[in-house]
Amino acid sequence: MQSALSVPGLFNARDLGGYPTTDGQLTRPGSLVRADDLAQLQAEGLKALEAHGIRAVLDLRWPAEAARDPNPVPRALPHVHFMHVSLLTPTEEEWRLRSGDLAKELWKCGVLEHVRHELRRALGVIAQAPSGTLLFHCVAGKDRTGLIAALLLALADVEPQAIAYDYAVSTDNLREEYLRRYPSANPARVLEALRCPQEGAYNMLKFLENAGGVREYLGQIGLSAAELEALRARLRDR
Repeated sequence: MQSALSVPGLFNARDLGGYPTTDGQLTRPGSLVRADDLAQLQAEGLKALEAHGIRAVLDLRWPAEAARDPNPVPRALPHVHFMHVSLLTPTEEEWRLRSGDLAKELWKCGVLEHVRHELRRALGVIAQAPSGTLLFHCVAGKDRTGLIAALLLALADVEPQAIAYDYAVSTDNLREEYLRRYPSANPARVLEALRCPQEGAYNMLKFLENAGGVREYLGQIGLSAAELEALRARLRDR
């Protein structure tokens, strides 16, 4: 089901096009791409981004992460519109204090509850970005990136099973690379860190349903009707 993107240096990149919607359509390809950390890219990978037609990039990492591993896009691809919004509060410590110890199955619900201002900023940036293919990413491209992807797919009326699949497939995409990347770590701990349970996506959809639906929730956090239409239009013709 996934439309994997072949970019040397990336292990969890895919197009959000081609997912089935509740009214029998498919989401538009070539508009939204989710990925893991672009800081991993060398010249070959950056050329591949250009070849895939990436016109805008949104970095969702904490400022400390971005400072430690700078995004190469602004320097290497200055014609690409680059944006940075820290999705989970300004710092990792603040996020931990705000969210507490969330089970993976409830992580997405915790974000919807605790980072509404930051979430509104990130989605607003996507809504207002120039036309063309937009790529958004964090580090592993599974949780912060996965939440934004799930909300955009829900707004496009994608089938719940497809939304859950899009979240969970990150585990398979990352497993081999992360076990290789951390050879001295306990493999069970690495795999647990990578776990993206489908229940997390289904619980998020239930949270949105209880809030009146994805449109109602996004309106509550401050997105305008025009912004919601712009976000939906990224993946739907109507």
